[in-house]
Amino acid sequence: MQKDDLAGLEHKVGELEKLTDALDEVPEEELVGTLGEAVELLAEINAGIEARLDAAGDESREIGALLGEVDFGTFDAAMEDHEQRERTTGEPGA
Repeated sequence: MQKDDLAGLEHKVGELEKLTDALDEVPEEELVGTLGEAVELLAEINAGIEARLDAAGDESREIGALLGEVDFGTFDAAMEDHEQRERTTGEPGA
């Protein structure tokens, strides 16, 4: 689903680029309408970006919650032991 969202977003950015490239050739009487289209595309692009950021934030919170449930006690003890040996011998990994 994210690939579809990204593809849609890339398509809208492409449309916006085409519009901006064509602005020099747009007759004055059509300029307001063309700029309105550009603003509409920018709003859609912004909404897509915000949705992706919200989804990323949700995923980050889920990962944080999962990590909060993991017991790292054994790992922490092993790291502390390893660091203590490095301090006493002065040699990494000794």
